[in-house]
Amino acid sequence: MPRRHRLHLIAAAFALGAGLASPAALAQGAWPTRPIRIVVTFPPGGAPDTIARIFADKWAALGQPITVDNKPGAGGNIGADFVAKSAGDGHTLVVGTVGTHAINAALYERMPFNHVRDFTPITFLASTPNLLVVNKAVPASSVKELVELAKKQPLSFGSSGSGTSIHLSGELFNTMAGVKMQHVPYKGRAQAIPDLLGGRIQLIFDNMPSALPLVKSGEIKAIAVTSAVRSPAAPHIPTIAESGLPGFEATSWFAMLGPAGIPRDVQMRINAEALKVLAMPDVKDKLTGLGLEPAPGTPEALAALIQAETAKWAKVVKESGAKAE
Repeated sequence: MPRRHRLHLIAAAFALGAGLASPAALAQGAWPTRPIRIVVTFPPGGAPDTIARIFADKWAALGQPITVDNKPGAGGNIGADFVAKSAGDGHTLVVGTVGTHAINAALYERMPFNHVRDFTPITFLASTPNLLVVNKAVPASSVKELVELAKKQPLSFGSSGSGTSIHLSGELFNTMAGVKMQHVPYKGRAQAIPDLLGGRIQLIFDNMPSALPLVKSGEIKAIAVTSAVRSPAAPHIPTIAESGLPGFEATSWFAMLGPAGIPRDVQMRINAEALKVLAMPDVKDKLTGLGLEPAPGTPEALAALIQAETAKWAKVVKESGAKAE
């Protein structure tokens, strides 16, 4: 199935899922009854951290202390594993990513958790394209020029860790363009950016919210976006697909999950409270301004997405030969 159609199918899945169960129609359990911890599987500063801190701010009205706990490492596996092994009472949650809940299962030979069985889905949060950006000194301003350059000399691309969409965007690019750019993993994108600015790596497929400010300030050059269509946040930047690699698509997404075993009524209470936050005009404005596209839905819709994305990225991992480093 062409990749450009997958996002439409995912959107349809959310629409279908939204009709499966109305949170307001279900009995919702008492929550929260003690402090809430929202785990972010990457360092501060990236899109998952931004989303978590929005929830920490808005959920303060629920009457319990809320902590954002950054637990980076192993492509998000360290933080996700912590949540997987926490009590299933709804007070420890994680901002899961396409890496922790789709890619890593295929990329890592041994996983410390099962990304489906060990979690309770709450809701999809938002998606964003990655932005292919290069150091200002790189003599390429288009996908075609970058591919030609990569065939002539060694190039390296950074990532926020093995298994992230930032990593797999590069591997997919290698496969579709027929080049061999070297992957350089970091513990987070905040560690990769200084090396990009200093020229120690030449490019990165960074999340739009993180990369766009640096593009606007002139510190790095934008080449293309990884989504099937142009981003509303930067409509002047072409897609990789329209720039010479038809069918290219790699989107980052973020979702809220908890440990396995959260009772259904508590699960739906958290879902309802999450949807309230994502419906707030100021929250929607902030997310869209950063290049994030909110798309809240039911737990069932999120579970279906995880299943579809797991299959999609397993194929990419196999075809590219990518491995966790």
